[in-house]
Amino acid sequence: MLHCGIVGLPLSGKTTVFNVITRAGAEVKPYAGGKTDPNRAVVSVPDPRFDELVRVHQPKKETPAQVEFVDLAGLSRDASKGAGLGNGFLSFAAEADALIHVLRGFANGGVEHPEGSLDVHRDWKIVEMELIYRDLSVIENRLSRLNGKKKLLPEEEGEKALLLRCQDCLMEERSLRDLALAPEEARMLRGFTFLSAKPQILVLNLDEGQKGAVDAPGGEALLRDAAAAGIRVLSLYGRLEMDLADLSPEEAAEFTEGLDITEPGRERLIAGAYGLLGLISFFTCGPDEVRAWTLREGATAVDAAGTIHSDLARGFIRAQVVAYDDYAAHGFAFPACREAGCLRLEGKDYRVADGDVIEIRFNV
Repeated sequence: MLHCGIVGLPLSGKTTVFNVITRAGAEVKPYAGGKTDPNRAVVSVPDPRFDELVRVHQPKKETPAQVEFVDLAGLSRDASKGAGLGNGFLSFAAEADALIHVLRGFANGGVEHPEGSLDVHRDWKIVEMELIYRDLSVIENRLSRLNGKKKLLPEEEGEKALLLRCQDCLMEERSLRDLALAPEEARMLRGFTFLSAKPQILVLNLDEGQKGAVDAPGGEALLRDAAAAGIRVLSLYGRLEMDLADLSPEEAAEFTEGLDITEPGRERLIAGAYGLLGLISFFTCGPDEVRAWTLREGATAVDAAGTIHSDLARGFIRAQVVAYDDYAAHGFAFPACREAGCLRLEGKDYRVADGDVIEIRFNV
């Protein structure tokens, strides 16, 4: 299962954000006393299409798409040199498919910021540099081993040249997300689990007195540089939204009156993380189960078949496919879609679209 690591400086509110996402309430406590093991939770991806399919088909079992979130301990300045939890944190972060970076925009006189003041732009850069330093260390270790060989194989020569490009990028204090890589080069680097190459969402953890990023110290600079880097920024009233989970919808509406909360932060974050990972959902429907299956963007019909079961991919004949909107418009029934001409027969190379309702025909 793909998962997102929640990172940030100590006391940024990472565990609060984790609780908001997972609805863990007070069950998950902030890190303290040298705790290093991450908090983990698997959450369902909010999807009105899935909810409607369940309502219509009334299956015996319903299985939504899911993503795992991992609440990692705070990343201290100089973690790459062993400060704080050091390499213990960095090894956990390396396992994540994407990073949710929590930035503290709220003031709390009882909890001092580890840097002594609030500045979300500075805090982002501190963590970014620690990720860059870690990646540089990985590259230097690998290059040292390659340079120690008398003769390199052709693939090792290619790897060395690519790592030197990565090293140059990092030495310019640029993350590896900025480096344009061919698909083959990206595959070559996959085993290194470079932290600065991982997709990232920035989450501004605010209090209810702040209207958005511009109210957080360093917020305007953060928005400017994040936009230039193609990184999405979300605002979240962490403590408030965690408390809202215990209220009825009516009480929550009254509590948030006058605040800029049009959609729960939990849903925005989960959906944002799902998109950040480059994932789409396709559906299978029937009386036994309605299920949302997860695929990478660009995956084919035979990939979808293999996601359901390896036998379906091995004996793939064709896929019956209808877009969700067409399926809904024709009574959520394949026969009606067939009569309307919107039910298609697709081969192995068909690229699955988000929201496709699919039935695999196979023979083994």
